[in-house]
Amino acid sequence: MTKFDEATGAIRVDENTYDVCLDPAYAVFNALNGGYLMATVLRAVTDDSPHDHPISTSAQFLRIPAPGPAQVIINKIKTGRTATFTQATLMQGDTPYLAALVTTGTLDATAVPDYETPAYPMPPIEECASLPRPGRESGMTLSAQMDLAFDPSSIGWLDGRPSGRPEGRAYFRMSEPQDPDPYVLALAVDALPPVVFSAGAGGWAPTVELTWHLRALPAPGWLTVLASGKSISDGWFDEEVEVRDSAGRIVAQSRQIARLGRG
Repeated sequence: MTKFDEATGAIRVDENTYDVCLDPAYAVFNALNGGYLMATVLRAVTDDSPHDHPISTSAQFLRIPAPGPAQVIINKIKTGRTATFTQATLMQGDTPYLAALVTTGTLDATAVPDYETPAYPMPPIEECASLPRPGRESGMTLSAQMDLAFDPSSIGWLDGRPSGRPEGRAYFRMSEPQDPDPYVLALAVDALPPVVFSAGAGGWAPTVELTWHLRALPAPGWLTVLASGKSISDGWFDEEVEVRDSAGRIVAQSRQIARLGRG
């Protein structure tokens, strides 16, 4: 079992309740990363489901939970032959922090897509760049849990030359050796810096709602994460993410709405 598996573990307490322990190692500016929180909730939901995989997740981020003990409360809405629909709420005490609607199903690892759009032509990984890793005192503990190698053209904001377009592109893997799985993908869709950095904004940009879809079970190796936005307006922005595995196949897609970054 990897550190990530342990950090997202869920222990069943009764028919509707799972105990979890939120790990401070997955924080951004001392706020636990949304992808990490989704992965934790999905451990409980899939354990309860007769189906193996979280096919679609729509999560509302209500508040920022503190690291430490929490519970996932699940309510199975409907179970069918190919899909189960579950409501799940991440709670600390009597307070809800994340509310999700999850569809689980079972994917065929040998399935071949009938159609996929061509992959974005990323530069070779050896030509990509890493961001400086901040110290733990910054509250950016998440960066130590994963390796990101960025397309240099998408991180001009780092030295004061933002492209002016909301975008981000990087190779992704966990820093501890681990083949990607659906829970790693839940983290990956929310792992890049906010796309508004490339448009000239900065600061913490909290996610309000994020929906993501598991499209295929990923092959071992690096993932490629491509992020873009369509509109920045009135203190809000959107972000779309496509994740491909080492074989070039689309394995996850997401879209989120977030508040514009504030320092």
